[in-house]
Amino acid sequence: MPRVRDGGPDGHQVTPSGESSAVMTAVRQRRTGPSVTRPLPAPASSASAGSRAARDPHQYALVAELHGHHRLQAAQHLVHQVRGRLRQGAQGSPRLGAIAGAQQGERSDPGTRHVAADLAADHTVICPDLRGYGAGDKPADADGTTYAKRTMAADIVARARALGHRRFALIGHDRGALVAFRAGLDHPAALTHLACLDVLPTLDMWNVMHGTTAAVGFHLYLMAQPPGLPERMIAADPDAFFGRFLDIWTNTPQAIPGDIRAAYLDACRTAVTSIVAYYRASAHIDVDHDQADRDAGNRLRMPVTVLQRDWGAAFGFDAHALWKAWAPDLTHTAGTCGHFMAEEAPEEVATALRRLLLR
Repeated sequence: MPRVRDGGPDGHQVTPSGESSAVMTAVRQRRTGPSVTRPLPAPASSASAGSRAARDPHQYALVAELHGHHRLQAAQHLVHQVRGRLRQGAQGSPRLGAIAGAQQGERSDPGTRHVAADLAADHTVICPDLRGYGAGDKPADADGTTYAKRTMAADIVARARALGHRRFALIGHDRGALVAFRAGLDHPAALTHLACLDVLPTLDMWNVMHGTTAAVGFHLYLMAQPPGLPERMIAADPDAFFGRFLDIWTNTPQAIPGDIRAAYLDACRTAVTSIVAYYRASAHIDVDHDQADRDAGNRLRMPVTVLQRDWGAAFGFDAHALWKAWAPDLTHTAGTCGHFMAEEAPEEVATALRRLLLR
């Protein structure tokens, strides 16, 4: 029996638990524009986004993790029997909508705090932790679905709805971007806009990685292995394992401040098992879900912006073309900064996100 999506013929969605609920909001009709690839945009003021909000108060945005910023207040929130932390800011003036987002994965803070602070100036900001990360619960993965991106996307949508936001734009970085991508496919009536930072869709990632160029993704293959060995190897020295990505995936020296690095490593030490389970799902059930959508011809209905590190021609794939196959209304940006682009180029990233919200 096929899975019914938001905006489907009977107006219902099927949740990961199998329960169905009526869809309350229809997808707004939007133009399907041409895809664009461009360098990261120059910084711009927030005035244009504010004027847009005054004309169209029903646009929403969901943006990534912000840790300890005075504009956001932390709280615990229970969704699908999993307790997670979220940060919510005061209502923006003018109110553009709800901004919340899928945390970028195990990298709790690098690359998100500046952008979230920028957008919180004139947006309502909601920043939930993903299950298994941050200060929230880290449930055991008994059947391979606990950390499936479908399950985690349902968490994000449920959290937003619990706070009164049935339509919003969703922004995620790295692993959080894969949760956001899945939310765009599973919950199209909920998402008005989608932004994914420096990632390929899961199915495409596995399809293009081969030969010696796949060595850069050694961690993906390690954590795809059956439970036991990956967890033991990483837990033997988690600071060395996770810290290496901060060192080799930044193009700007000292881009990650010492206090942020320390908080990142501290969070990773307590989440090794859930982090590995997340990556293991990406090599198994998440691939099945992506393949089913591709076979069915399902695509992202909302405007999509992808900001991506320019990895060069050595990898032998066209990231723009891969994303275009999923997103008809696509703006794809290849930048020269490192993987943690919002930490290295926060103003440019914030500008690109504001431009997305105008589409």
